[in-house]
Amino acid sequence: MDTDTTDNTHEQDRQAVEQISAGREKIEQELGRVIIGQKDAVEEILITLFAGGNCLITGVPGLAKTLMVRAIAGIFDLEFHRIQFTPDLMPADITGTEILIDGENGRELQFVKGPVFTNVLLADEINRTPPKTQAALLEAMQEKQVSVGGSSRDLPKPFFVLATQNPIEMEGTYPLPEAQLDRFLLNVFIDYLPEEDEVKVVSETTSRTDTQTSPVFKAEDVLRIQSVVRKVPVADSVVRYAVRLAASSRPGQPNTPDFVNEWINWGAGLRAGQALVLGAKARALLQGRSHVTPDDVKALAVPVLRHRILPNFKAEAEGVDADQVIRKLVETVPVP
Repeated sequence: MDTDTTDNTHEQDRQAVEQISAGREKIEQELGRVIIGQKDAVEEILITLFAGGNCLITGVPGLAKTLMVRAIAGIFDLEFHRIQFTPDLMPADITGTEILIDGENGRELQFVKGPVFTNVLLADEINRTPPKTQAALLEAMQEKQVSVGGSSRDLPKPFFVLATQNPIEMEGTYPLPEAQLDRFLLNVFIDYLPEEDEVKVVSETTSRTDTQTSPVFKAEDVLRIQSVVRKVPVADSVVRYAVRLAASSRPGQPNTPDFVNEWINWGAGLRAGQALVLGAKARALLQGRSHVTPDDVKALAVPVLRHRILPNFKAEAEGVDADQVIRKLVETVPVP
């Protein structure tokens, strides 16, 4: 690569960093027109998008999960599709299928694209569909392509899956296996709003029609930002901290804290450390910094690890959940 090309690349990267910093306020203004509160959840979804990952959202019905995703897709001027996952949903309902048509040369097969051919795919209640259909979405998430009729077809870029699951209605569901949960960069939890925010939501939604967001970024901007995120420098000590944080969640290891051995059946794997570092890079840029700090890693510990560790029966009996274990880990593992 010659000097002019290198300088041009660096200039584009610098512009992307400035664009993120300048665009954050615009993003918050646009989202504020349709979403009240939930700032942590919005930030975590944006981090996932900038990091080029996929996101799992856990929350009870009626907390505007679909509206939030649709609004974010609109801000980035991305094509948005939603699939309601049901027990009778088939893989072809997601990926598309080949149909027989009468063409110029006689009968021929023509591929009809499914809803997965989009930029932002909302997989609503993903745990209500059988494993075979879940696996079809897994290929799309991991490989950014789908296989139909013996051939593979690339998905649009960028491609981002945001899946929701309801934590209170478990009857008639197919829980996601640990291997598939591990493919999600973050597990974002959306909780009930504080009273003042809820009053504001009820007041505004019963007195006006739906407000539309205006685009702040384009699809090509998102791809450039995703490229810049991976170039953000991270000190070796911060990477080591992320690795130790993930490793400390694994029971039976030499440096595992006693409370993990007591409460956890299965700890986080290698992808957890990768997700912590990549998410921390995106968070740093989103906050206008070009370097990663241990605080970035700590801030993402819960959404990165909560779906990657499995509390045992003793923890459940004592009312200890994954989030509590992770927060205790953050307090226990030394910060560089």
